[in-house]
Amino acid sequence: MPFIIWNNSYSIGIESIDQEHQTLVAMMNDLHDAMQQNNLEEKDVLKDILDSLLSYTATHFNNEENYFDQFEYPDTDSHKKEHADFIKKVSRFKIRFDKGEEALSYEIMVFLKDWLLNHIKFSDKKYAQFFIDNGLEKAITDRLTS
Repeated sequence: MPFIIWNNSYSIGIESIDQEHQTLVAMMNDLHDAMQQNNLEEKDVLKDILDSLLSYTATHFNNEENYFDQFEYPDTDSHKKEHADFIKKVSRFKIRFDKGEEALSYEIMVFLKDWLLNHIKFSDKKYAQFFIDNGLEKAITDRLTS
């Protein structure tokens, strides 16, 4: 059973961002599945998934932040700080994990899950209507069709 089950309460109504969020959820489910495997290659698999998760998260945050700048989102600074704080915390964990100083635990998985879902449901939903009102979906569609 997946660690996180996507449902419509997580949708912010912007298809491209919802797809990125669903990818993050899938990656966290992959990480959770790998954590539950008890084999000798677990650390290498976890490392690869953590690397991918961090990389994709940074790309996703960058995409959102480009929209903040493009549409002059009024709560940009606060939202960018949330992103930076998360990346900093997870990066510190990843460094300790890579050095063998910390293992991936259920508590860390719960932190990742809670942070992501709360961030989507509260912080990201704050900007959704602002972006829609300012033409984000149309801007994305225009860029794809030109």
